[in-house]
Amino acid sequence: MTRKWIGLLLSLIMVLALVTGCAANKTAKEDADTITVYLWTGAMYESYAPYIQSQLPDMNIQFVVGNNDLDFYKFMNENGALPDIITCCRFSLHDAAPLKDSLMDLSTTSEAGAFYDAYLASFTNEDGSINWLPLSADVHGFVTNRGMFEEYNIPLPTDYESFVSACRAFEKVGIRGHVGDFVYDYTCMEALQGLSIPELTSLEGLRWRMAYSDPASTERVGLDEVVWPGVFERMEQFIRDVNLTPDVLELGYTPVINMFARGEVAMITGSSARVLEFLNQGIDTVLLPYFGQNGEQWLMTTPYLQVALNRNLEQDKSRREKAMQILDVMLSEEGQTVLASGQDVLSYSQDVGIHLTGHLANLRPLIEQNHMYIRIASNDFFAVSRDVVSKMIAGEYDAQQAYAAFDAQLRQPGDASAETVLSSGKGYSAIFHSKGGSEAHSVMANTLRGIYGSDVLLATGDSFTGSVLQADYTEKMAGSMIMPNGLVSFHREMSGAELKETIRAYVEGIKGGFIPFNRGSLPIVSGVAIEVQEDEGSYTLTKVRKDGRDIGDDDSFSVTCLATYAHFAPFLADESRTFTEGEDSVKDVWLNHFRAGGAALAQPEQYITLK
Repeated sequence: MTRKWIGLLLSLIMVLALVTGCAANKTAKEDADTITVYLWTGAMYESYAPYIQSQLPDMNIQFVVGNNDLDFYKFMNENGALPDIITCCRFSLHDAAPLKDSLMDLSTTSEAGAFYDAYLASFTNEDGSINWLPLSADVHGFVTNRGMFEEYNIPLPTDYESFVSACRAFEKVGIRGHVGDFVYDYTCMEALQGLSIPELTSLEGLRWRMAYSDPASTERVGLDEVVWPGVFERMEQFIRDVNLTPDVLELGYTPVINMFARGEVAMITGSSARVLEFLNQGIDTVLLPYFGQNGEQWLMTTPYLQVALNRNLEQDKSRREKAMQILDVMLSEEGQTVLASGQDVLSYSQDVGIHLTGHLANLRPLIEQNHMYIRIASNDFFAVSRDVVSKMIAGEYDAQQAYAAFDAQLRQPGDASAETVLSSGKGYSAIFHSKGGSEAHSVMANTLRGIYGSDVLLATGDSFTGSVLQADYTEKMAGSMIMPNGLVSFHREMSGAELKETIRAYVEGIKGGFIPFNRGSLPIVSGVAIEVQEDEGSYTLTKVRKDGRDIGDDDSFSVTCLATYAHFAPFLADESRTFTEGEDSVKDVWLNHFRAGGAALAQPEQYITLK
């Protein structure tokens, strides 16, 4: 080889090294600039996430629809992939204990200082540290048809005795006084606690709750012998007083709602959101509190979410400041109003005013007295409450048997023998990069395209729950890789022109469907590569290529589209294009593939270039 050619080769190597180095530096900068925020439900992705991004337009925030389960975040934490900001609705300090040392202590921040002490106590660890803060409350009680009470001249209940009297008066005219959707764990759990709030908030009750929730404890804590026996006695009396018969165990959400709308029941267990729905239907409805047998009235409240920050943020001042800015937006009065989506805003923070419309005005005295109880909502309590309360309603347990069964199940060690259904030998980050997209999302999309046997797969940006971990996945954790809120597959043979138009709708947004609000919310594609132009938060599809060439209008493709029904509604309404819906949900298809010993995960590809 001549010196000339050697020189040219060395020059080429230097250029390639420079280009590769620049690309690597850009990727590293994008990683450092990105703050990951995990949302517990897809509903937050549609309004709350765009709001947060709009308040911090210069910040690169990656929103991911995770899971409403702290086990999901424990698994991420164990494998070194805990997000920067976590949200969860089903929460207890008991379940959060394994995460304590990986989360920031917010106890000395102004953000924590704004909360009422009475509520913050439920989030304070034994050592005084605080990792989680609650946002606005969803209020639960008895959704009551006030018009029916007036029609039958029955007084609205003001205490437990008059509540029971009303139920019996309605039974005399052939109307059920009260039912609930006791087929669900949350209804069983809330009824059990709601009937004994005065006792559970007593000194003895708070002392037990602190012991049960103590993150420093390594022992499984059961029920105490002071407060909890009476809880089951009151539940037993309630079942008898309101005539809760075993048939209610077959009633789900829709049947109960329909019974109320048809005037077949006067009161149902529910939330303030249900009151608003019935009022909009022209039914005179009001929310009544839980009535303690000692004469007190209480509201059962559920924080719409709890939020925590990754302790690793403290290692980088800039990243910590960004995360705290996001937290401030989330906790702000406007932010909590957006989160409430039209419902009344009942916040645990002194910085956020109480916003009560007419249908909750009757509850103002209880709110001002801080008679808002935050439910015990550990995974154990959900599961065990359903089992035990159901058996009480069925007549299988009396109060003493129920207490003993509940206590025994709480003390029982968890199942650590879950089998592995998927092993990933390599981890892939979910962070979106302008050159290539998200590696983790590409792995998921490419794997699913192979499972469905399609030429092309399109998925909305909220379809997958973050990073693919180098780990062994149990069935539960493998299922948690798919977004939890009803991801569905739709299939169709398309021409190249139709494919480009469909991808354009995914990228640029479609009226009545999903509209991307930042780069991380752009769609995931498999089987083709796309180029997208970004312009101040709006996106334009410029190219669609397959195997390095632009696809032609007359090309033919089998296409699988992944989306929720709400996001895909405009496509389903277009009668000129008929899609076939997959028989099973995407989550079930995914799990069935690995249950059957499916092949390993696919490799990632660079599926998008953002300019």
